[in-house]
Amino acid sequence: MERFGFVGLPNAGKSSLYNALAGGGALAAPYAFATTDPNVGVAKVPDTRLERLAEMSESKKVVHAAVQFVDIGGLVEGASTGEGLGNRFLAHIREVDAIVFLLRAFPDTDVPGPDDPLECLRVLEIELALADLETLDAQITKKRKAARVDKALQAEVAALDEAHAVLAEGTPLYRADLSDDVREALRPWFLLTAKPVIALVNVGEDDLDRIEEITAPVRAELGERAEVIGMCVQLEAEAAQFTGTERVEMLEALGLGDGALERFIHSAYEILGLRTFLTTGEKESRAWTFRAGSTAPQAAGRIHTDFQRGFIRAEVIRWDELLEIGSWAKAREAGKMRLEGKEYVVQDGDVIEFRFNV
Repeated sequence: MERFGFVGLPNAGKSSLYNALAGGGALAAPYAFATTDPNVGVAKVPDTRLERLAEMSESKKVVHAAVQFVDIGGLVEGASTGEGLGNRFLAHIREVDAIVFLLRAFPDTDVPGPDDPLECLRVLEIELALADLETLDAQITKKRKAARVDKALQAEVAALDEAHAVLAEGTPLYRADLSDDVREALRPWFLLTAKPVIALVNVGEDDLDRIEEITAPVRAELGERAEVIGMCVQLEAEAAQFTGTERVEMLEALGLGDGALERFIHSAYEILGLRTFLTTGEKESRAWTFRAGSTAPQAAGRIHTDFQRGFIRAEVIRWDELLEIGSWAKAREAGKMRLEGKEYVVQDGDVIEFRFNV
């Protein structure tokens, strides 16, 4: 399962965000390094399409897609040289697929550190860039020597040199104008700043009506390089303790509207390059996660390797078209099912039934 990790200065709200997603379990305390080891949880990806299909099929079981998230201990200035949790912290970040920068934007005399989200962003980016620079410095000379003998390594060395030049200026790689080929060459190096980024600006309870104003400087700074979301994490965590109508009432009482948590989960899901296809029936309706660009056999393999190995064809229909017709049987009778082969690229929102033989 793909994972995204929360990265922020101490007490920026990472553990509260974890609790909002997981329904509790992480220690949220107003002192640095309350989290010394990463908390790992799973968040259900809300999907009204799935709920409506389950209702149509009168499914006995509904299974949502999910993503894994990691609450990592607070990063401090100097982490790249061993301050705070140092290398232990950085090792945890290397293991995730995407990063959520949690930027504090609320004053609190009990919580040390800056409350300017741009200053928080500056510290986080510099420390991660320095860590990446150190990684390249330790290996790039060896790679250059090896490339003199093995010409096949020259493209990788050129990519490393380009990345090194960017990092040496203090610029994280996700902000750099690197080609797709260069980014692909850098993938095996697991560089921290090459990961996709979401910037979550954590505002105070009294600033809910100023979220757009407070997040604007971060949006201007990052441009199209990262998704920027503003929310009051503490209030979202409180509302997450409730479900159904109780949660709706709680969100309204707190002045949160529909809440920002679901938008955040969807953003995290999509930034990882994940999409959803659906299956539905009386026994179960389920959302299945696949990588964007996957073919029908690859998507079938998400259900079971036998489905991929023995793939024959896929019966496919868009979720909204299926709902309009009213049932899988009626769609088949009306000739609305498309028969797709091995080359078909699965689309988000496809409802599929696979045919296979092993």
